[in-house]
Amino acid sequence: MRTSLRLALLGDSLAYGSGAAGPGDALGPRLAAALTDAGYDVDLSVLAVPGAVSRDLAAQVRRAGALDVDLAVVVVGANDLARLVPPAQAAAALASALAGLRAAGTDVIVVPAPDMSTVPWVPPALRPLVQAASRQLQRAQAAVAHANGAMVAAVSDAVSAAFGTDPALFSADRFHPSSAGYAHIAEALVSHVVAAAHARRDGAAA
Repeated sequence: MRTSLRLALLGDSLAYGSGAAGPGDALGPRLAAALTDAGYDVDLSVLAVPGAVSRDLAAQVRRAGALDVDLAVVVVGANDLARLVPPAQAAAALASALAGLRAAGTDVIVVPAPDMSTVPWVPPALRPLVQAASRQLQRAQAAVAHANGAMVAAVSDAVSAAFGTDPALFSADRFHPSSAGYAHIAEALVSHVVAAAHARRDGAAA
């Protein structure tokens, strides 16, 4: 027997799919396809907005509330880093969004900020500094995720290692992932997303 699952992606251009060659190559459809293969009838809503920073999650959470979302995947932080938003400020905005989602009964997976030092246009001399800033934000995001009952998909190291060595994972703008890049990110996330869906299903059946 298949299980219905309302899945939403919140966050920035990575959650939206900017850079993918076609809609089906974006992160949301790839995760929905994996969940379909795992036995779910998925209703996917992509609420993410390109360019969003963590404080912009509040509006997305309000939209999610009207959809009665079962599982939300939140991908945010790249723009906070690019715009030099203080980590504590970004993490506080994420915490508020997570509290809203959890209060609505939504299970949440947080995908912490990517390691922005792998982006091709970052000068080599600045990469250690950018990597340190990325890790600082990742730690702050993970802390507020755990505090608000959300799961953390700590895939940044595995993903950044690939993106740092394979330029084909970036799209033509050398900032967003290509279709191949989204495939790599989705592959890293699938086990986390399917596990979260199974936990929700099994918890409802208990």
